[in-house]
Amino acid sequence: MSTEAYGSHHMELRDDGSRRLTFGIVLLPNFTLTAFSGFVDLLRLASDEGDMSRPVRCSWAVVGESTLPVRASCGIQITPWATFEKAGPFDYVVVVGGLLHSGSGASDATIRFIRSAGDGPATVVGICTGVFAMMRAGILKGYRACVSWFHYWDFLERFPQAEEANLVADRLFVIDRRRITCSGGRASIDVAAAILLRHIEPSIVQIALRILLVDDAQKGNAPQPHPLGLKPAAHPKVRRAILLMEQSVGRPMSLEELAGRLDMSVRQLERLFSAETGQSPHAYGRKMRVQTAAWLLTSSDRTVADIATSCGFSDASHFGREFKKGFGIAPIAYRNSQLLNEHTDSSRLATSHS
Repeated sequence: MSTEAYGSHHMELRDDGSRRLTFGIVLLPNFTLTAFSGFVDLLRLASDEGDMSRPVRCSWAVVGESTLPVRASCGIQITPWATFEKAGPFDYVVVVGGLLHSGSGASDATIRFIRSAGDGPATVVGICTGVFAMMRAGILKGYRACVSWFHYWDFLERFPQAEEANLVADRLFVIDRRRITCSGGRASIDVAAAILLRHIEPSIVQIALRILLVDDAQKGNAPQPHPLGLKPAAHPKVRRAILLMEQSVGRPMSLEELAGRLDMSVRQLERLFSAETGQSPHAYGRKMRVQTAAWLLTSSDRTVADIATSCGFSDASHFGREFKKGFGIAPIAYRNSQLLNEHTDSSRLATSHS
């Protein structure tokens, strides 16, 4: 598609003669359904009144290389409404990503379409790993970009030429002129709200958020949820080390492997890590794995042995010893105590409402 398709001369008009905002949505293979649906649903609710779902204030279309269905990471398939060649000009081109290491990535035709959008006056929005496709398309040079903390290291590995100072991994989303990038998940609702607030009466956007049971949209500088102890002010090398630990919680890296991934010596890593966190990498990683196990004990019915394996402990006995050091009780006792507390709280709540 030529860049002229994105020319500012194009305008969709509403019945009252005012301008309608237009969105073209590109779904990458194995995209995250939550990110897509959250973004589109806020557009839908803010576009009309009375929950009629009409594209009055804004319109949107799912576009693709072909009209073959695109599979989400959960297995649900979405069929594009139009091909890139037949897609109309848009004010915003939204690229929704998802899984990085499963199946094929964005096709060459998709990358060309994103590049064409970036060369024109459209604002390009990358949600979740959509930022990877934007980088491949070469439209992020000189722009700040938001990358999920979980994929920060993946991004640097794939794009060693990236300007690390322009990468933001501790915020929900970043708006930098005609580039908007979002960490994904529920934050897609926040970034949709931020876009709509540029063009639509704030009260209308607020009503749409309330219908979705969202109290208030988060600002772009709201922090991403991070693994335990990860602070935005931490040294970049330490931040990357912690991200690597989080991604490999089930298969703990050796200090040699971790230092090698960071292009540091083991001694340099230990000194820097201790200065930033007050702990050694080994102690920090063990604490992270124990904390993850504690969460699994209370949020799932998986066996202790299964949790031990998935959190990188050699066996249930090893896990039990490390867990007791951190929490003072055995894993099973911890699970039972948390369940008892939840039951007690529920009983109190029921009594207070009776």
